[in-house]
Amino acid sequence: MRVGIVQTDPVFGERRRNVDAALAMMEAYSADLWVLPEFFASGYQFVDAREVSGLAEPIPDGPTTQELITFCRAHDCHAVGGLPEASPNGMYNSAVLVGPAGCVASYRKIHLFGLEKRFFLPGDRPFATCDVSGARVGIMICFDHVFPESARSLALLGADLIVHPSNLVLPGLGQRTMAVRAFENGVFAATANRVGSEARSGKELRYTGESQVVGPDGAVLVRLSPNRTEAAVVEIDPSKARDKSLTSHNDKLADRRPQLYTLDLTA
Repeated sequence: MRVGIVQTDPVFGERRRNVDAALAMMEAYSADLWVLPEFFASGYQFVDAREVSGLAEPIPDGPTTQELITFCRAHDCHAVGGLPEASPNGMYNSAVLVGPAGCVASYRKIHLFGLEKRFFLPGDRPFATCDVSGARVGIMICFDHVFPESARSLALLGADLIVHPSNLVLPGLGQRTMAVRAFENGVFAATANRVGSEARSGKELRYTGESQVVGPDGAVLVRLSPNRTEAAVVEIDPSKARDKSLTSHNDKLADRRPQLYTLDLTA
């Protein structure tokens, strides 16, 4: 399976320009599954709810989702990317997974970061996985990486690969934690981060780049630069994520003892 990561520098509010830039980078390569950053089409640093409602899109009928589907049909591939989702009950920080047949799945970010809590509802659906090109794929978004339950939930659901659209701003942190998440769960992990900066609300956010694909042993298979727009494709073997053995006596999932993980808060 060929996994591609796209590292972009979106201009806030310029959806057409941002989508075209991302698709142009993808055109230069061949991949079975592309991973794009969080809010790759809209930009990230919203200053009020009006901006969110103006840039949020329904899933799957919004223009960004439909343009990704069109690209996937033309190139016989799948793609996942983050966008602000408009729904009847509010706005969500979401990621959509699409392919030649249309929308395959969507995920609403469960763990909101910073001012996201002002504009978005926390995700209201449990983690889930789906089949893509012979691999079981699960989705997380950015700050989800801090919570080990996110990746563990996907691993227990059979994920071979975790895709991780991101707008990381804490230097090196997400890259390190995702390597740990990959190792402790025995899965591949593909993080697509952005570069550049935004300073729309009096506080500058600098995005850290270094998008990466990590193997089930925690080894980095490819990592992009901290400051350039670029893309890369790496071949992975999903079957390597199905062997959870650490030693001849240890298994990363089978050795779990969840019956002892519940805290007795009355003790």
